[in-house]
Amino acid sequence: MKFYFPDSQDMVSPSYDFVNDEYAPHRVRQRDDVYAHEIVKPVPYDGLLVSKAIVDGSVRGAGKYSTPQRERLYRLGVKRFFRLEAGMATLGDCGAFNYIDEERPPYEVEEVLDFYEDCGFDAGISIDHIIFGYLPLGSPEPPNPAWVQRQEISLGLAEEFLAAVRRRGEKIQPVGAAQGWGPESYADSVARLQKMGYQRIALGGMVPLKSHEILACLQAIDEVRKADTELHLLGINRVDSMKEFASHGVTSFDSTSVFRQAFMDDRHNFHTTTDSFTAIRVPQVDGNPTLKRMILAGAVSQADAITGERACLRALRAYDQGTASFDEAMEALRVYETLVLPPNKKSYLPAYEHTLRSAPWRTCPCKLCHDHGIEIAIFRGTERNKRRGFHNLSVLEAKISTIPFV
Repeated sequence: MKFYFPDSQDMVSPSYDFVNDEYAPHRVRQRDDVYAHEIVKPVPYDGLLVSKAIVDGSVRGAGKYSTPQRERLYRLGVKRFFRLEAGMATLGDCGAFNYIDEERPPYEVEEVLDFYEDCGFDAGISIDHIIFGYLPLGSPEPPNPAWVQRQEISLGLAEEFLAAVRRRGEKIQPVGAAQGWGPESYADSVARLQKMGYQRIALGGMVPLKSHEILACLQAIDEVRKADTELHLLGINRVDSMKEFASHGVTSFDSTSVFRQAFMDDRHNFHTTTDSFTAIRVPQVDGNPTLKRMILAGAVSQADAITGERACLRALRAYDQGTASFDEAMEALRVYETLVLPPNKKSYLPAYEHTLRSAPWRTCPCKLCHDHGIEIAIFRGTERNKRRGFHNLSVLEAKISTIPFV
């Protein structure tokens, strides 16, 4: 089972100063900052998925690449740009979430294929149009006509895409995008893509589905899937179900979920193979928008906030080094949270108690936890938060490596 990590230009600076919360004066982001595969060992994913919408932008506006970055990607190619190790796979797609509200995808087949070939991807997914809707097997309810239209658009573009790949000499592996609204429609898409000539098929639009609904679709696909057809799950990470998914022809998936949970989830920020922990929130007085608004509104004293912030960081570091007690660290957190926690938020202190008593970074084998200690468990700024996300990727890799797929 191969895991592809979707690129969103997530990098960290190896020289970042955590004590003073500042970058090195001569740091150049693209030259000096590193990706997860450069700082986490073993590499926590098998390859990268890069979306055209992220690089070139779409109807929703510019992508996440600056003009110099975009030009550099096209000039160097995806493997040199990302400094990938030998053997790491690359997969391109269009980023269909970025044009979900449009009647048709905003790209033409030729320009998408130009993107895949010019950047040197190993494989590229045909243009698709996401269907967000689900009807269980045997449902008497008719599908929304818009769903049917989106399926036909996706299949029509897949046929054009495969013809263009062959006409150009098959410089990439073509991956057909299958969209559906339930088991029968996904099976129909797969059957039609196979008839066109696709041997690798990406199943899209399944992110909102529960695991048993995904399995129902895979079981229906089994009825039409050829023995040599490989399936990819777009945006899906269900580790507990991966062995069963693999038994239905799934050979790869992509997801950012564990990475994003490091800073997007309210509680489950720091993962281990058996548990998850809440990261300790120490918002920056001069960098946290919510806290800055509270200070400007007069709800929080800036001087008190600065004092509390510094006291928290000192106490947490001292606790990690064994020179402060658990009670001292918790008291500093209590004082700062009382000052800065918005009135509509539930206290994090019970969760912090679990995190501090367990101190999972002390027993974690990953290099990030070894190098940074408690800093990686502090919810504060992109450098700590993304490192924690990279740590979560290493945990996901460890979980996948223990699954007996054979």
